[in-house]
Amino acid sequence: MAFLEGAVYAVGLMCLLFIIRLYYIVKTGSSYKPGAKGPVAVLVVAGSGGHTTEILRLMESLSVGYTPRHYVIADTDRMSEEKICSFESSKQNSDSESQFSICRIPRSREVLQSWSSSVLSTLHALRFSLPLVFRLRPDVVLCNGPGTCVPLCVAALLLGILGMKKVLIVYVESICRVQTLSLTGKILYPISDYFFVQWSSLRDKYPKSIFLGRIV
Repeated sequence: MAFLEGAVYAVGLMCLLFIIRLYYIVKTGSSYKPGAKGPVAVLVVAGSGGHTTEILRLMESLSVGYTPRHYVIADTDRMSEEKICSFESSKQNSDSESQFSICRIPRSREVLQSWSSSVLSTLHALRFSLPLVFRLRPDVVLCNGPGTCVPLCVAALLLGILGMKKVLIVYVESICRVQTLSLTGKILYPISDYFFVQWSSLRDKYPKSIFLGRIV
């Protein structure tokens, strides 16, 4: 009985320490300034269709200091790979040292997939996201809505919780979201270091968000 009580106490203590560490990482994230000592490694989450188009428009505004660039797409996404290669080819004309890679993980949620099965597919994607993020160790994760970014951001957050490296999570909500956040936005809103919205109506509803007008 004493052993069981001790085990329960130890687990409870570990959970409490985990929550405290999580709170600290989330609350102090915006004070972290990557790039002060060199290039900024970026992990860019691209989704199918409009998500990839919007994220590449954001990438156009980044300086050459944001390198290497690691793009992550779903394993069933072929169109995004073509768009990324085309974008990087044009970028290399002005940046001879351009460095980028394209990585694939299982899709977190397919179109019209049920919510219950989405939990299982997201956990499956997380199994691939953890070793990928731990290997790349980016300075910043940049995403804008595809479900694929959820397990990647969780993996990035875990890097900080374990004290291995603080990774900034930057989320830009799609221009299509006017009154409510996307499901991905609702999930990542509490843990993002910078959360950008493109409509003032969303800024009013979500005080943590940053409104700079239309970004893409």
